[in-house]
Amino acid sequence: MATVAEDENPRRERASHHEGFLSHKRMRWLKLALILCLVAIVSYAFVDVEPRHNGGSWYGYTLGTIGALLIVWLSLLGIRKRKMTAGKWSLKAWTSAHVYLGLALIVIATLHTGFQFGWNVHTLAYALMMVVILSGIYGISVYANLPVPLSNNRREMTKGQMLDALDAIDRQLEKAAQPLGRAESDFVIAALEQDTFAGGLGARLSGNYRNCRTTEALDMLADREGDPATAKVLSLLRKRKAQLDQIRRHLRIKALLEIWLYIHVPVTIALLGALAAHIVSVFYYW
Repeated sequence: MATVAEDENPRRERASHHEGFLSHKRMRWLKLALILCLVAIVSYAFVDVEPRHNGGSWYGYTLGTIGALLIVWLSLLGIRKRKMTAGKWSLKAWTSAHVYLGLALIVIATLHTGFQFGWNVHTLAYALMMVVILSGIYGISVYANLPVPLSNNRREMTKGQMLDALDAIDRQLEKAAQPLGRAESDFVIAALEQDTFAGGLGARLSGNYRNCRTTEALDMLADREGDPATAKVLSLLRKRKAQLDQIRRHLRIKALLEIWLYIHVPVTIALLGALAAHIVSVFYYW
């Protein structure tokens, strides 16, 4: 019997290692978040507040306190990531709680407002919270879907190796273009001189590089395939275009994976400031 128990324990450990943060401990934090939301909704329906539900009632203060504590606790994930521990409060458990309790905030904070909004710091805090949550939802979706395409596109190459492969093609292309006429060689030189990372954020996110000089050189030389020197240059230009496409796909996926953080983190900081102003103003006018 002891042997069976010993065999099962490593299996459980291996399963926990492969378990994603969304399904951590059989979605324990999703269940807790759903219970919290259910309690808030049922109590909102049955608690009698005169003249109507609002953030300034005792019930509103209760939900507001829960929501404020959750926001502060959820914002500590960045600090928590720097400490690697196992057990109940492993990084995986903390991230799972961060996701599901963050989603529960939509219900708690909305009920806290009593569905009363206006042009004030209170609504500002609510709006910033929703931006943080929506950007977090985007982050979860891309982290769930994009790592596999990123890995497939890399084909076991690092970004540095991709650039080295492009440099090798460029050296061959520079030599092969020497026998060409001035007009043809100028197109090839223009392609070689163009910055691989040119195009800006819009091009990187969309993957659409309209002013790609390699594509222009291919189009310009396409009808001269019969010339041996031109045919060699065209072959190398096609290799260059394929390598550029791989690099640009890599850059696009990486940008899609990371851009949400440039919204999520700064807006979280702004949210904490607006939350502090919200709390101070409430107690000042209380």
